[in-house]
Amino acid sequence: MKVLGIESSCDETGVAIYDNRDGLLAQALHTQVDLHAVYGGVVPELASRDHIRLLPALIRQTLDEAGLAVADLDAIAYTAGPGLAGALLVGASVAEAMAMAAGIPALPVHHLEGHLLSPLLSDDPPAFPFVALLVSGGHTQLMRVSDVGDYELLGETLDDAAGEAFDKTAKILGLGYPGGPQLAALAARGRGGRFRLPRPLLHSGDLDFSFSGLKTAVLNVVSSPDWQPDWCADLATDFQQAVVDVLTAKAAAALKRTGLRALVVAGGVGANLALRATLDTAAGRLGARTYYPAPALCTDNGVMIAFAAAQRLARGEAPRGDAVIQVRPRWALAGLARPGASKPGADT
Repeated sequence: MKVLGIESSCDETGVAIYDNRDGLLAQALHTQVDLHAVYGGVVPELASRDHIRLLPALIRQTLDEAGLAVADLDAIAYTAGPGLAGALLVGASVAEAMAMAAGIPALPVHHLEGHLLSPLLSDDPPAFPFVALLVSGGHTQLMRVSDVGDYELLGETLDDAAGEAFDKTAKILGLGYPGGPQLAALAARGRGGRFRLPRPLLHSGDLDFSFSGLKTAVLNVVSSPDWQPDWCADLATDFQQAVVDVLTAKAAAALKRTGLRALVVAGGVGANLALRATLDTAAGRLGARTYYPAPALCTDNGVMIAFAAAQRLARGEAPRGDAVIQVRPRWALAGLARPGASKPGADT
């Protein structure tokens, strides 16, 4: 079954074709980093317009690379949420129009489900069930994953996600956009221990997160009369360590609580090397193992959307055939319908 996947939830335009038999056939990805850098963050209207401009060309490029025509596809999948409403509508409109013209089904896909399942694309994938730590720019969640579509929320952020805290702290330190990778690079040059930063909810007894207070603590340090710009790298190191400590402690607690021995880490922050090293060590102490997607699949991409859709179709989900544009800027992953179950209503 050949599925073309379209990702347009934020500031990456991704297209890929995945075949349940032959694997990944082709992919194309464009990032809007340069477009938004001058503004210090994503401008939703500009993001939508760039998706409109690039998506047709990326689809043609991907089909050509795979040696396929639209008529050779079995389904077209698209990110239906969560994400920026306008950006989601671009991908949904193109996918539904293509599917209707070709007489094939279209399948809305949850963006976070794409991230969650992306480690299954590796040569050594995890087996169900497992604990998943989703850490991206807009989401920090712990899930128990029993199968495709069978997700139980264990804990989530109450305010800023880890990725947001990275980006906002980078802005406080005067770093460019996107801030997360630049802050991590700066932290690698710093010396830890200069600043005592909080670990919010570290001992809360639950699996929820909170990072807004940590970001505020950084702001207070930089705003103090004793602050010296030469301390930026050290502050970045201590900030990153605080985030890593919280994420690792909560992930370890989730493994203990569920009794599972596999931890999947997905989302852009999951590419952070300091986080990976600490999670690997913590999981090993519990007799567990960590799994990550390939580095190229940590950020938003069309591969994870095509793959998630292919997995759902292979498990019996009946795709819609009504060409209704279905996007959900807010969409709880834990409430996602299992393959074969009735689909949730649309929020357009």
